[in-house]
Amino acid sequence: MFIYVVKTGESLFSIATKYQISVDSIRILNGLKTDRLVPGQDLLIPTNMYIVQPGDSLYTISQMSFISVETLRLYNGLHSDILSVGMRLYLPPRPKYEAEGFSYITPSTPEKNQLIVQTFAPINTYFGIFEYHVLEDGSLSTLNDQQLISITRENKVAPLAVITNLTPTGFSPELTKRVLSSPEIRERLINNIYNLVKTKNYAGVNIDFERIREGERDLYSGFLRSLSERLRPEGFYTSVAVPAKTSDDISWLKGYDYGGIGAAVDFVFIMAYDWHEASSPPGPVAPISLVRQTIEYALNHMRGNKIILGVPRYGYDWTMSDGAVTSARAVSVSSALETALKYQVPIQYSTEYQQPFYQYRDETGKRHIVWFENARARAQKLQLVVTYRLGGVGAWQLGLQFIQSAILVNEFMIPKKIIG
Repeated sequence: MFIYVVKTGESLFSIATKYQISVDSIRILNGLKTDRLVPGQDLLIPTNMYIVQPGDSLYTISQMSFISVETLRLYNGLHSDILSVGMRLYLPPRPKYEAEGFSYITPSTPEKNQLIVQTFAPINTYFGIFEYHVLEDGSLSTLNDQQLISITRENKVAPLAVITNLTPTGFSPELTKRVLSSPEIRERLINNIYNLVKTKNYAGVNIDFERIREGERDLYSGFLRSLSERLRPEGFYTSVAVPAKTSDDISWLKGYDYGGIGAAVDFVFIMAYDWHEASSPPGPVAPISLVRQTIEYALNHMRGNKIILGVPRYGYDWTMSDGAVTSARAVSVSSALETALKYQVPIQYSTEYQQPFYQYRDETGKRHIVWFENARARAQKLQLVVTYRLGGVGAWQLGLQFIQSAILVNEFMIPKKIIG
């Protein structure tokens, strides 16, 4: 398999003909709802034979297939880098990296729960079921999650209860301070989490406390350590979601002690996304350079096998006026692609950031800028997981459509399974 980038004037038929495969195989693998394409759209091509095209080199084919030049030479008996148009090259299977998968899922209808779990269970070790709110007295909100827990376990994925400090006005550092500063409330919260996990048949928890302030840094690490000490003796997992840090100098992230957190929990889901988001100017959501810096920073503070690299299944669509943002909304990868198709605008790709983007004008004439994730961007991040020998990869969140993502995970990784 390799990733092909659509060129101006091409169709599914012309691409299928070029590589001597069926149109249906491309359509099915990429979940295409229409045969229309736009320049810059990337497609997974389901073949292990590459037919050399004008302008190809071993390097460009290596970039498309994520197979090294040396491996291509070896498997095809090449003694030089000279290629001829029409030459057939064998693309050998990638050696797969054994890793854990962790993805967030929100309870929905029984039918949708069943579909999502069955679709994504093969590439996941854990599902984080989103979410329970912490209340001021250390109690937890309720969640209609019993059916989702059951089918998750039936599909041999470990369900983790996601616990947040989310309030009606957003993630609350004040709530975190109140709960963690009181030994009584903190102990009540730990007891309530333990009882939730045990009574509802969860495999453990994922703590997602956001906007932790520097003053609560040690309290937060200590809370995670105490929680883990309560859960671990009975075989329950303690995990945490943390924002991406590239250094110790970022003031609003000083509440997250990567070393203390990493030592306390079983694994850390690093939210390596939202460098640009709805309240920021347009830009890449998960630029590869900052993702790499985050990994390298984390590796200086915790073991690599504890790190789950969080990747996005979405992007943002910013509405612009006179160069300024007037509004923005999150869009799934599939939705971003559908918008480009609707307005027939070419998708550009930043090699610096390894993320796609485009612009369009809507029916009212307003200009929009869209940055999102695509197959090439996802493959780059999966390669980082392999290169740095991380614990695995995870995503926010499975309700956001990105058909190619699961296929790419299967290309790069063998998921670990921890429950029967």
